[in-house]
Amino acid sequence: MLAGLPCLAPAAESWVAPLAARSLLLDVAAQGAKRIAVGARGHIMVSDDSGATWRQAAHVPTVALLTAVTLLDERHGWAVGHDEVILRTSDGGETWTKVHEAPQAERPLLDIWFADAQRGIAIGAYAAYYTTADGGATWNEQTFVDAAAPPASGDELPPDYHLNRIAAVGSHLFIAGEAGHVYRSDDQGATWRSVALPYDGSMYGLLPLGDEALLVFGLRGNLFRSNDAGGSWTPLETGTVAMLTSGVRVDDRTLAIVGLAGTVLLSRDGGARFTLQQREDRKGLAGAVAAGPDALLAVGEGGIERVALQ
Repeated sequence: MLAGLPCLAPAAESWVAPLAARSLLLDVAAQGAKRIAVGARGHIMVSDDSGATWRQAAHVPTVALLTAVTLLDERHGWAVGHDEVILRTSDGGETWTKVHEAPQAERPLLDIWFADAQRGIAIGAYAAYYTTADGGATWNEQTFVDAAAPPASGDELPPDYHLNRIAAVGSHLFIAGEAGHVYRSDDQGATWRSVALPYDGSMYGLLPLGDEALLVFGLRGNLFRSNDAGGSWTPLETGTVAMLTSGVRVDDRTLAIVGLAGTVLLSRDGGARFTLQQREDRKGLAGAVAAGPDALLAVGEGGIERVALQ
């Protein structure tokens, strides 16, 4: 079906909140000096100076919890969230247009990725999977199929695992999912095949390392590295059982992964080893971007904050 073709019903507007920058925020994206963070009650925060100062977006046509944001450049970006809402901006985050929502589906969208200005994929809970080939004007709902899974028998329905995070790794696409499921596409998302992971807990984050190397991480501090596009995995010690949520490359050698309970994992050797940096306030971190060689601009339970890397 084509989602977004019918006229969308008028929606509540996210209200201006003086303390929005300190409220729950779940993701942050960066392009050039532009930073955009999204989170609770449709709050979208915008910075034009690499996070030094922030203001709330003037027009956001939803009060749904926003879960992910991506920027194609300093003017064009996308955000997704609960009620299957998909928003876009073409003015650097000042105003947003709702191009899709489906509250009746009762499932959130959890991440969005674009190959270029025209082709994109949005994923979410219960195998929600949408694609666009016209710059987001319309979104096609598709059945997510794992080509490596055995066919369902009788009246058995295929599993609809949550799809949590999508990222490009070299010429491949990867999705980190529920119950230890990691999927790879070698054709820009036309088909998907699960790759074996030595853990059956949910994975919430992916961090590309270049060529065919990547990190995948999630529940109970589990962190795995593959150097062959998911053909094999090496577990890495983290020193924590907190859920790991997001990762960022600070520079060629410095990587950071953040998570719940104030968890910050730091690698100075390109992701071979990580050390635990536990925040005293234990506030959960949901997303981060680099803020120079020794700091992160992070979002989470405490809103937007700068996190020094020891």
